[in-house]
Amino acid sequence: MTRKRPAITEMSRLARRASGTAAARRMVPEETPVAFSFAGTTHAVMMASPADLKDFALGFSLTEGIIASPDEIEAIEVEDLGTGIDIQIRLKDQANTRFETRRRRLAGPVGCGLCGIESIEEAMRSVDAVGASKLTLDAGDIVRSVKLLSRMQPLHSETGAVHAAGFYIPGKGTVIAREDVGRHNALDKLAGALAKAGIDGATGAVVVTSRVSVEMVQKTATIGSPFIIAVSAPTALAVRTAEQAGMTLVALVRGDDFDIFTHPDRVVRGVAKHVA
Repeated sequence: MTRKRPAITEMSRLARRASGTAAARRMVPEETPVAFSFAGTTHAVMMASPADLKDFALGFSLTEGIIASPDEIEAIEVEDLGTGIDIQIRLKDQANTRFETRRRRLAGPVGCGLCGIESIEEAMRSVDAVGASKLTLDAGDIVRSVKLLSRMQPLHSETGAVHAAGFYIPGKGTVIAREDVGRHNALDKLAGALAKAGIDGATGAVVVTSRVSVEMVQKTATIGSPFIIAVSAPTALAVRTAEQAGMTLVALVRGDDFDIFTHPDRVVRGVAKHVA
């Protein structure tokens, strides 16, 4: 990349208050098209924050099942095109052959919409099982994980408009966090950062600032974590998918209160401690 784009920008506004209206400035998050290209062909374009882009590319490749491990990537090159960012991902031979086969299988006629049953099956792909993990958390861990993540969101602190995903390990706290205007993107960036750091997903919990959709559960399962903890609510399909995967889904964390939707046995008894 020839230049590093800022993730936030100061913009002018009119601030209307009960006391009157005045010109003011506010920091807002940047949002830019980010294309993932494999073997020189664009595979997907996401609207995302222009930060942690190599983590994003690695995490996206992992959570979308394009690669099975980071060592299947030969190189990641990020190019700023002005109108957007193109990330060229070069796969090693076996992974590239597997990807080309998958791309041909999913290709359909122009205007095909979802391109038929194969694309529907791709969207509803089987989720990785995480039930074998012995990880447990107590109520204090769950409350603490959300509070610690809130302290690792510099972009959100300035803009109030950015999601975050973090990884909480009991006894260590939140070891990695990533932010993005898109909740899925933040989770992909976290997946890439964890893989790059060599952190085993089974050792901790994924914590997100958004609602929990089925894709968030699928990506968390790919990371290998048996926990997803969210400040907002889940969808019905997310709950059913987490149940199937053996994953504990905790949502609606508000202060010391939270709801456990699946596999509550992994949350051991205990009173939530107040954390400053």
